[in-house]
Amino acid sequence: MRLTTTLPAVRVASCDARDPMLAATTLASQLGRDHLGCVLFFCSAEYDLGRLGIAMQHVFTGVQVTGCTSAGEITPDGYGRGFITAIGFDSRFFSIDCALIRELDQFQLQDAQEVIDGLLSSCRDARLAPIKGNTFAITLLDGLSSREELVLATLNSALGTIPQFGGSAGDDEKLANTHVYHNGEFHTGAATVMLVNTTLDFRVFSTHHMVPEDQKLVVTKADAESRTVYELNAEPAADAYARAMGVAVEDLNREVFALRPLGVRIGGHYFVRSVQRVNPDRSMTFYCAVETGIVMTSMSPQSLLESVRKQIEASERVVGAPLVTIGCDCFLRRLEAELTGVADEVSDFLRHHRVIGFNTYGEQFNGMHINQTFTGVVIGQPDASSETS
Repeated sequence: MRLTTTLPAVRVASCDARDPMLAATTLASQLGRDHLGCVLFFCSAEYDLGRLGIAMQHVFTGVQVTGCTSAGEITPDGYGRGFITAIGFDSRFFSIDCALIRELDQFQLQDAQEVIDGLLSSCRDARLAPIKGNTFAITLLDGLSSREELVLATLNSALGTIPQFGGSAGDDEKLANTHVYHNGEFHTGAATVMLVNTTLDFRVFSTHHMVPEDQKLVVTKADAESRTVYELNAEPAADAYARAMGVAVEDLNREVFALRPLGVRIGGHYFVRSVQRVNPDRSMTFYCAVETGIVMTSMSPQSLLESVRKQIEASERVVGAPLVTIGCDCFLRRLEAELTGVADEVSDFLRHHRVIGFNTYGEQFNGMHINQTFTGVVIGQPDASSETS
């Protein structure tokens, strides 16, 4: 358990107490109640989620609370496991509203427009700041729903020029049940949208550290619905992938997947597609949708820390000293950091730059669902005059 960390306009908190009520009350004591308008949290799936949901609703009565389960947490002290970590937003600086999307399969543009219009109306009513240039969206989705692409593309159309980022909920790498939290309950097969309107400067960003190699693999048979690739280059997917990676099929594991993902080139940029598992029939299931006919390129890592350092430091040059950075960091990036011995260095960097967030099963950026990426927002400090007022 850690003591409160106080920052202007936000407070951040974390706790590893396993009892749900104790965890919720500990967070509340760290975040305080003065001007607390919204709480965003990320928690280990090891918690009793039914009891935790009730505890969070009880302790934070009258406060908007949204969140999800994780595959690891980014706490005020850096990387953690088995924690619940949270951000409390001061209503004098942030107007925030949240919505739940239940039926992801049937989510259409009209539904997205209704959701976004409702959130925009709430933010406008607060009269805190104009919507244009002062608003961003955070999306959290069930990380095993296989519906991120559909929901994100639809939401992006409704959001227009409002920047968006987020992450897919995890479950401590069990790949069994992932949840998002809204209005006192944890939900599966669902998503939350959090619209943030603020007087403070911010910059939404996304980065990855993978570079393309020479190996090309054509998807010759796939089921995009289940994210399963049956054939690459007209042979069993696992055989072709293993040969391209220079390993035996029986040696394919999450370490190989973390260090040697595949990428798809879109508009001159490569977007990572990570392997989730090899199936008994030698097909492969991915964390992102992969369609028949696309060409995938083998990728290899450069410096994980340097890529995120460049983006966060570039953001800080735009917004000034960071108030907080909310980060969605792929769990495979964290696994790579552990495998290559740089996890402590990365954790120290995240702590130093006031990053709070979670390790995801997929990342989201301006309507796209991607893998092995770090997405987030850097929010700048209030100036002295606005803080005094």
